[in-house]
Formats: sequence, C-alpha cells, structure tokens
Amino acid sequence: MLKFTSTEKAPAAIGPYSQAVAVNGFLFTSGQVALMPGTGEIDGTTVQQQAERVCQNLKAILEENGLTFEDVVKTTCFLADMNDFAAFNEVYGKYFVNKPARSCVAVKTLPKNLLCEVEVIAALK
Repeated sequence: MLKFTSTEKAPAAIGPYSQAVAVNGFLFTSGQVALMPGTGEIDGTTVQQQAERVCQNLKAILEENGLTFEDVVKTTCFLADMNDFAAFNEVYGKYFVNKPARSCVAVKTLPKNLLCEVEVIAALK
C-alpha cells in the first residue's frame, strides 16, 4: 500500500507529484530544492545556502514520516555546476553523517535555475 506525504513544513509540490511516497519498507522523496515552505520563494544565492534549505526541506519530510537523516540509505544529488561539489559537500556532510550511498551528477539546468537538488531513499521504521 502506498502512503503519500504532504507536509506544510516543506515546499508543496509544484506539479503532479508528491513530496514523498512510502512503500515496501522504504520512503522515496521527490527531489528537494531551495524553496521556502509556504511561500515557494528561493532561499539563498550560493550553493551552501541553497543546500542548507534543501536539507531542511528533506528533514521536514523525513520527520513527517518519523524518520531522521540516519534512516537514509541512498541519496541522489544534482548540481548545476560540478565546480560547486566541495562547497555542496560541506553542507551535505553536516546532515548525512551516516554516509549513505550516493550519486552526485551535474545537470544542465535545475528548476528555477537553482544550484542543487537532492532526493533520498530512507528505510522506514
């Protein structure tokens, strides 16, 4: 059975998708970008500032499902510029201290020309 997540503590979906879906013992989040919950405004102009907001949005979705970053088993990270890799990692490393499996790729463009996006897969308790 699918369980869909919708929390006002993370930005609302801006299309035909959910913030996250739980199924078969796992939570799959949609990619989170640096948008403020409630307003949808961009939060930050640097990759560090935007990564901080991305992680806060992911935290809200995880908490809505009774989870923490320690429950994350896999992340996929998207960067607008691979030159931001080290700066992005500084912020990422503060949240994902358990070092889940990860893919990190540069993409041509992110929504609203943002600098980073992260999606996670977490094990449900």
